[in-house]
Order: sequence, then structure tokens, then C-alpha cells
Amino acid sequence: MHSQGSRGGPKLGGPKLHEQRRRELARSFQDGGEHYEQVRPGYPADSADWLLPAGARTAADLGAGTGKFTALLVERGLEVAAVDPSTDMLEQLRKAFPEVHALEGTAEATTLADSAFDVVSVAQAWHWCDPLKASTEIARILRPHGTLGLIWNQLDTSVPWVHRLSRIMHAGDVHKPDFRPHIGPEFTGLESHLTRWEDPLTPEEIMELVKSRSYYLRANEATRAKVTANLGWYLFEHLGHAPGEILQLPYLTQTWRAVKI
Repeated sequence: MHSQGSRGGPKLGGPKLHEQRRRELARSFQDGGEHYEQVRPGYPADSADWLLPAGARTAADLGAGTGKFTALLVERGLEVAAVDPSTDMLEQLRKAFPEVHALEGTAEATTLADSAFDVVSVAQAWHWCDPLKASTEIARILRPHGTLGLIWNQLDTSVPWVHRLSRIMHAGDVHKPDFRPHIGPEFTGLESHLTRWEDPLTPEEIMELVKSRSYYLRANEATRAKVTANLGWYLFEHLGHAPGEILQLPYLTQTWRAVKI
């Protein structure tokens, strides 16, 4: 695993979704929690180690889903509250982490107590949020000088075969080089950290991975069939991989942190 950090950064960049379209895509994750848990990657330990300030004891993980990032917080001994709008996703999280306080809600309306947390994390979900409203809510539940963490896993499209794979999968969350998340005026000192890592998967597991993405979940049957056929051709015929063969799928994890003013 290789990681590198960088401070500051240029202007805002990355994918931009119309508000209505963003809500439609976000709703596609309401069901399918078990499948999501099985096929989506976790996050590198390096991400949480860099994010968490010394002495942190409590954390809220917003848009927690099935608990992919929650796991890292629990492993580090934090008392964790997990918030997600999907009952189905939270059911999987509660099975894996019964000690976590899991409740339905959103980053804009968590229902959590004022000034209750040292850290608030939002992993693979900030692009579904209204950044200004969510920032105000997160500032409310953070203690003075608490840390906001925004985390994204994305395919490492600097690798040529992965770049083409991402196009076939319609992996629209691959950030542009000048990406910088939009956060509210309640926070300062935004800085980032990059972790390069690989996830061992079979071609069949990569085909299941595409079925957990918002583009596929919202598509009609004809579009789904086309995506699946194209992916099968690419992995088995064009790249020549055998069924069951272990591939190392390269990822980048971007971790951002800022401090409550």
C-alpha cells in the first residue's frame, strides 16, 4: 500500500449532478444492502489513521451504508453512531456492528445531539449531500475544533485497463485531478491524503461490483444487459482472464479533513 498526502489545492472540480438527478440516484441505494455489503470494497486502514485526530473518542459516520468505513472507526476503539437513510443498509450494519448506535437520517438532518462528536465521517456519500446544509448540520453535532472527514474510494483510472473498465461500468464518481470537495464556511484547513491500494477480485466479482453502482441500479433491463455483456466481453475475451482468476483491481482512496472553526 502506498500513500501520499497533499495540502491545499486548486479550485473545485469533479462530477456535478443536477439536484433532482442526484436525489434519484441516491434513492437507488435504498435496497440491496446485502449485495452492497458483499461486493463493495472496504477502505484502507491508512485512511482512518490519517483522518483521526489524537485523542478522538466519539465519531458519527454519516451515509454509513452497510458500515464499510464504520468498521475502521470501531476497530480503533471509538464510540460510533452511524446514520443512513436506508433501512436495508442499516440492517446489514447492525448485524456486523451491534455495538454501534445506528439510526435512519441524512447528513442534512441527523437527529444526533449537539456537540457530541470528535469526528464526523462521510464515506462515499458526500456527492449525494447538499454540501452547505450538511456542513451546517455536521458543525452542530461536532465539538469545538472537531474534525470533518470526507472519503472516496475510486478506481485508479491512471491504469489503462482500469480506465476502460470504468467507462464500461459507467463509474462516474472518478474525480478529476483538480477535485476539491465543497464544504461550508463552518470549516477551515481543508487538506487531503491519497492512498493507493489493490482489491483482489475475480472477473465474476467485478461483474457483481457493477451491479451495486447507481447507474446500473437505475437502468432499465436492456441497458443492464448491455453493460453486463460489454463487461463480460472485456474481461474474458479482450483481456483474456479465466473464470475464477484473481485480479488485483487498483484503487485510490481520497481522504479529506477539515476542522470546525
